[in-house]
Amino acid sequence: MCPDIACGRLPDDALSRNFADAHPGLTAEQAALEADRCFYCYDAPCIEACPTDIDIPRFIKAIASRNIAGAARTILQSNILGGSCARVCPTEILCEQKCVHTAIETHKAVRIGALQRYATDWQMAQEAHPFTRATASGRRVAIIGAGPAGLACAHRLARHGHDVTIFDRHDKMGGLNEYGVAAYKLADDFARKEIDFLLAIGGISFQGGAILSDTLTLAALRQDFDAVFLAIGLGGVRALGLEHETIAGVQDAVAFIEHLRSHPLAESAVGRRVVVIGGGNTAIDAAVQARRLGAEEVTLVYRRGEATMTATPVEREWAQTNGVTIRLWAAPLRLETEDSGLRGVTFRRTDPDGLPAGTPETFTLEADMVLKAIGQVFLPDPIAQDQILIENGRIVVDAQGRTSLNNVYAGGDCTAGDDLTVAAVRDGREAAEAIHADFSNAGIRVN
Repeated sequence: MCPDIACGRLPDDALSRNFADAHPGLTAEQAALEADRCFYCYDAPCIEACPTDIDIPRFIKAIASRNIAGAARTILQSNILGGSCARVCPTEILCEQKCVHTAIETHKAVRIGALQRYATDWQMAQEAHPFTRATASGRRVAIIGAGPAGLACAHRLARHGHDVTIFDRHDKMGGLNEYGVAAYKLADDFARKEIDFLLAIGGISFQGGAILSDTLTLAALRQDFDAVFLAIGLGGVRALGLEHETIAGVQDAVAFIEHLRSHPLAESAVGRRVVVIGGGNTAIDAAVQARRLGAEEVTLVYRRGEATMTATPVEREWAQTNGVTIRLWAAPLRLETEDSGLRGVTFRRTDPDGLPAGTPETFTLEADMVLKAIGQVFLPDPIAQDQILIENGRIVVDAQGRTSLNNVYAGGDCTAGDDLTVAAVRDGREAAEAIHADFSNAGIRVN
C-alpha cells in the first residue's frame, strides 16, 4: 500500500460521529406536523412519480390520524424495502418534486421520504409482521442476487406461499444496500435489520458464496426449481483506459465503498489527497466518505457540466458541504507517477460534449489515491451459454420481467431502466407477481 494511504487518520470517536446517521428521523411531533401539510390530492402526482406506486396521500393521512400501523402497511404493501428507499432514494427528484406544494412554495415539498421513514421505522420496531404467508404452494423459486430486486421478489413470492432460495456471492444479503451505499445513509446496521424484518415472513432461505457459472449454473437451477429470477446487477466497472491504472492507490470507487461497509471504520484506508473521477451518486458517496475518513483534500472531477451529472443537486450540495471540491469540464489524460508510486492526475479540458476541447488546456491535481466512478456495466459471461436475449448491454425482459428463456425472469440493474433502489424493488415485486400468475394460470414447470 502507498505510504500516503493509511488507516486510522481520525480517532475512533470522530469516525463514529462522521458515519452516524446523516439525517436522523422525525419525532412523532415532527411527523404529525409535516403530515398535516399534505393536501391529500385525489389525482396525486406524487404517486405517479413513485416507481413502486405507493399511495402517498393515504399513508400520510394515516400518519396525521396517528394510525402509524396503517401508514406502514400502505407503504410496505407496495415497497417492502420502504425503509431503505426512504433513506437512499432521491425523493427530491421523484415524489417530492411532483408535490403540489412546490407550486406554492419553492423547495417546500412535503417531506415524503422522511414521513415514509418514520412509518416504516415504527413498524420495524414492532414484534408483529404486517403480512402473513399463504398456504405453502409446493413451488420452489431460485433467486440469483440478494440485492433490493432479489429481496423484493423473494418476499412477495413467500407471501404467496412459494418457497424461495436466494443465492449470492457475498456472505450477507443486501446487495448495494449492504455493500454499495454510503455508511451514513444506512447507519446503525439498518440494512441487516431490514432484511431480518423481511425474512420474518418465512419461506426464504439464503446461500452465500454462490457464484453464477462457477458454483452454480442457470441450467442446473432450472432443473431444480420451478422458476428462476435473475437479479445479478452490474458486475463490471468501467476503466479509465490510462497507463499505470493498476498502480497502488488507484481503485474502483465501488470496491472502496464495499471495503468500508464490510470492515470496521478504523480498518478503512484513505489517502491524504484523494481524486474521485465521475459524476454519479457512487462518486459522491466515495468522495464524502473519503473526506469523513480523514482525507485532507478530496476533489471530484467530472467531464461535463452539472446538468448532465447523475448525482442530484442535493447530493452535490452534500458533497460540497462536506468539504469536497467539485471540478467540471475535465477528463483524465494521464496518471502521474514517480518511483512507481502515484503522485497525481493530469486532466484536459473538455467541450460541452465531454470531448477534448479545441485548446489543449491541461491541469494536474496532486493525489495519492484515485477512485474511479465512471460507471458500471453488465457482465453477460455467467449466462452467455443460456441463450437469454441481451440488447444494449442489458437482459431483455417484458413488462413483467419475463426473459426470452422459459421460466426465467430478471429485474433490477441487469435490465434496462433507472438504476435506482426503488426501481429495483418494483422490478422484483412485478416479477414475483408474474411468476405467481404463471404458476396459477398455466402450472408451467421447468422443461
